[in-house]
Amino acid sequence: MESMSPLQAVLGLDALDGDRFLAVPVPTPLRRLFGGQVAAQALRAASMTVDTSRPPHSLHGYFIRPGRPSEGVYFEVERTRDGRAFSTRRVTASQEGKPVFEMLASFHDPEPGADWQEATLPPVPSPQELRTVSFTGLFGKSHPVEIRPVTPPEPGTFPKIHPFWVRVTAPVGPDEASHACLLTYLSDIATVRAACAPGIAAWPGLTVSLDHSVWFHRPARVDQWLLISMDPAAHIGTRGLARGSIQTTDGTLIASVAQEALLRPDTGDGHDQRGGGPRRT
Repeated sequence: MESMSPLQAVLGLDALDGDRFLAVPVPTPLRRLFGGQVAAQALRAASMTVDTSRPPHSLHGYFIRPGRPSEGVYFEVERTRDGRAFSTRRVTASQEGKPVFEMLASFHDPEPGADWQEATLPPVPSPQELRTVSFTGLFGKSHPVEIRPVTPPEPGTFPKIHPFWVRVTAPVGPDEASHACLLTYLSDIATVRAACAPGIAAWPGLTVSLDHSVWFHRPARVDQWLLISMDPAAHIGTRGLARGSIQTTDGTLIASVAQEALLRPDTGDGHDQRGGGPRRT
């Protein structure tokens, strides 16, 4: 039997009454919930109300309040529509009765048709030619994810690390929904950094994800190497937009990603001015 990925604990939701689910706290060195985690859990909750033969094709989420990793998160799913080929779900994630994240997700029965993509694999070294970088700020001492940046960060710096190769270190299994949820988790790694304008003079003191979107083009295998590449599309005032792609080693486009981030000068108090929580790590 294949061993379970350590990240599977993130997707282990407890079913409550109706279409409500609870995610119990998981160990993390972060002072607030990682956005990719709550988005992955929301997609998992939505997937648990949809037939397994109908995989997700897109999600669009908004980060409303900083979440506390030491507390459980409740997910309430609204079955917006179930059609012949599509299902739509609205998910609200909350702590202490207040929403911290909201998401719309759509699911689609696979249908035959064209198979074309514009994206091509950029001229980057293969993952076998690169070294693994430890992300203790996100994962602590455990290493459930292996990350190999194309341009390794210099000691003492906090640079944009895209593009980078990434994979979950333990086999995930055949469940397509689990791979889609974990791909959502991975899609938020260092994405805020990618939203900053190139050559920015100073790193913003406050960086917060505002919204996050993923379009799933093909089934993913997150326990195999994937190239995540995000680039800034616009940085206007205190908001930056990053757009990018997730591809396999042969250049197959798995997903497209977009995120807008708040990039605000340091206020000196170390708090998120939207919700009073600590700044994002």
